[in-house]
Amino acid sequence: MLFGGGAGGSKTFTGCLWQIQRRLTYAGTRSVIGRSKLKNLKATTLNTFFEVAQDFCGLKPNEHFTYNAQDSTITFFNDSIIYLKDLFLYPSDPDFTSLGGLEITDAFVDECAEVTQKAVNILNSRIRFKLDKYNLIPKTLMTCNPTKTWLYSEFYKPYKEDRMQDHRKFIQSLVRDNTEISEHYIKQLEKLDKVSRQRLLLGDWEYNEDDALLFDYDSIHDMFTNKLEGGLKYITCDVARFGSDKTIIILWNGLTAEKIVSMSKSAVTDTIQQIKKMSAQNGVQRSHIIVDEDGVGGGVKDGISGCKGFVNGSKALKNENFQNLKTQCFFKLAELVNEGKVAVKDKTHKQTIIEELEVIKRDKIDKDTQKLSIIPKDTIKTLLGRSPDIADALMMRMWYEVKGNYGVYAF
Repeated sequence: MLFGGGAGGSKTFTGCLWQIQRRLTYAGTRSVIGRSKLKNLKATTLNTFFEVAQDFCGLKPNEHFTYNAQDSTITFFNDSIIYLKDLFLYPSDPDFTSLGGLEITDAFVDECAEVTQKAVNILNSRIRFKLDKYNLIPKTLMTCNPTKTWLYSEFYKPYKEDRMQDHRKFIQSLVRDNTEISEHYIKQLEKLDKVSRQRLLLGDWEYNEDDALLFDYDSIHDMFTNKLEGGLKYITCDVARFGSDKTIIILWNGLTAEKIVSMSKSAVTDTIQQIKKMSAQNGVQRSHIIVDEDGVGGGVKDGISGCKGFVNGSKALKNENFQNLKTQCFFKLAELVNEGKVAVKDKTHKQTIIEELEVIKRDKIDKDTQKLSIIPKDTIKTLLGRSPDIADALMMRMWYEVKGNYGVYAF
């Protein structure tokens, strides 16, 4: 049985309650609560288990059940046992021999989208313990949020097309099915990006893969006609790393890119000189200059005293749930572009900018527990046939927006 849909629909609660009821009803039986990584299971699912056991069922630790952290087991007073299992597909154990020797009565797999179908199949093959004694059939409960993994093709799609196999069942789970959920939590879900809102709030399994694109196509074009009020001036610089890459320097007036300078095969000294010249002519203070510090860009930063350095792979600011600083700034740039709050006055590189921004996509959108990420730069370069140098220089301007008055993403 797959119990899946939006976030906050009591999926983990239901799975834990089912496990407790089964263990109390059928003395001496055994089960597995599994998840992709045992560490995540103990940090999330297990906490829900304790809450359900104590607050909802009135069970007392060390009286009605005992948790052994070292063995990762929960033993009940009637000799029933729950094994907590890591179901990750490790290259060293492609056949899940770690599950060998298990004899269980049933299983609960939480966040099943993170688990392979093979792991579930092998776990199912271990369900045989005391079935005849209690006249039970093998049962596995799985939970997940909408995903385009094997769960979509094996459960949701057959369910929608009314061709589900007799031994399978799908039950939709939505946040408003949970009468105990906080309205504040629902409001947070409403603030999500389009893909996450479709999946986690609306429980939409048919979300369009194209929705992984960060930038709205029309909004990209609007950048070249948007008229914004001026503001503080900034300079961003993406320094060329390889022969075919270009050094891009952008002069900003608020969130308007007023001038874009492209330099091919420029020496570090030439880049420094160009930035200093632009800074002096436009009254840009050094703290409002930010330079890509990776690789040879470090030399440029060192040559401009007082400027900021941008390290693409560094940790996201304010502990936000992004893979790195570059990802965080691209998400922020997309947010502002899509809201019509970014303008490009210098139209010299209009087509290049459009091409670069429209291929930037969110990566791994099915992975709810992972940090938000974008597709790798190598993939972007393959799609474009070049490095997205201007897009990177535009993105760096967001460091100041993120560092300043920056709202919290609720992913």
